[in-house]
Amino acid sequence: MSIEAILEKIDADQPAALERLFELLRIQSVSTDPAYADHCVAAADWLVNDLKSLGFEAERRDTPGHPMVVAHGGEGGPHFLFYGHYDVQPVDPVNLWDSPPFEPVLKDTPNGKVISARGANDDKGQLMTFLEALRAWFAVNGKLPCRLTIFLEGEEETGSPSLVPFMKENAGELTADLAMICDTAMWDRETPAISTMLRGMVGVQVTVHAADRDLHSGMYGGAAINPIRVLNRILSDMHDDDGRVTLDGFYDGVHDIPDEVKAQWDGLNFSTEDFLGEVGLSVPAGETGYTALEQTWARPTAEVNGIWGGYTGEGFKTVLPAEAHAKVTFRLVGDQDPDAVVAAFKAHVEASLPADCSASFVEKNGAKATVLPVDATEFTKAHAALSDEWPKPAVFAGCGGSIPIAGLFHEILGMDSLMIGFGQSDDALHSPNEKYDLASFHKGARSWARVLAALT
Repeated sequence: MSIEAILEKIDADQPAALERLFELLRIQSVSTDPAYADHCVAAADWLVNDLKSLGFEAERRDTPGHPMVVAHGGEGGPHFLFYGHYDVQPVDPVNLWDSPPFEPVLKDTPNGKVISARGANDDKGQLMTFLEALRAWFAVNGKLPCRLTIFLEGEEETGSPSLVPFMKENAGELTADLAMICDTAMWDRETPAISTMLRGMVGVQVTVHAADRDLHSGMYGGAAINPIRVLNRILSDMHDDDGRVTLDGFYDGVHDIPDEVKAQWDGLNFSTEDFLGEVGLSVPAGETGYTALEQTWARPTAEVNGIWGGYTGEGFKTVLPAEAHAKVTFRLVGDQDPDAVVAAFKAHVEASLPADCSASFVEKNGAKATVLPVDATEFTKAHAALSDEWPKPAVFAGCGGSIPIAGLFHEILGMDSLMIGFGQSDDALHSPNEKYDLASFHKGARSWARVLAALT
């Protein structure tokens, strides 16, 4: 097997590869809106047919929600599972798009040509880089590189309600030696990344209850407790002056960043000033003693995402509200336990309530953090393969956001995940004018071909 022949095939097939991606992008597979349910089925069917053309036995598997696509192919060698999702976010507000969101086009930008459409990056462009690598491999060698399972879902943008039941029911079929996920980003346009640390997340909505109705502030102000004031104090007490979270036991399971990983991050020439300056800020607000990169990749957080109560319309309505509400989420790292963090938050709230106040809670399902073994053979080989394709060596990167599927693969199927993506920070995910660099699409396919060659 010559990797050069496969790379040459990818290069020569770029016009056809782009048209295939455009076909998939034209399918309006918005998973949140029932009006687009038939489009989600159409996207699943399109992928089934495409996978069959690559030598896979592929099926659409219907669920209570949108379908899964499962395909099996190849033989011998290691067994890899590739995961992606074909559903996309809504396009609203559509008037802010420069071109129709489901009519993909190539556009010239200062950073080169880009593919503009809803789903161009998230996740249709990304998942097609893997399929295009397999297409070239199949064309050159007449077979797939090893035993492969393809697993594509249609509900990622709606919280994947059918995913866990499906995985548990089909665990034997889906379990492989290693999962591969293409839903992440590069460090910059010249530096590929393998995401090896993902923060987990858990959330709680808290309501502080006081009087049995809203009260006239002239008649009761001063004598009656105001739940907004109570809630504000409780929330502000979650952090000390150094930015540390004060909840009891919050840092249980939080580990120091390994020296070798920290040294690599220190060499990335990350600019805190530029990072915060892009959003009109200048001073890191997290824990004292950690860089902004460490704060976003490797440290836990407690954040208030929304707070409300009383009258919030135009003008004034002078009331003491009966209730005050807040939505709070926690980003988790290391071995932090989501259930323990929620319990600590509830205990903090309840211990801080004055007389005449009570609290109620609504929890959001949590997911633990994912930390992957950067010293494992598969990761070192993939690192070298990516470094051969791009101008600068690959980096092992953290990720401030959460990709629950990686944790679920580990928890349910016992697999680690190799997370390699080719997105850029300006791809406008979930926003108008979403795009994917043409270079990311082209070199992404070449990258996956190199990774598969290194691992098989």
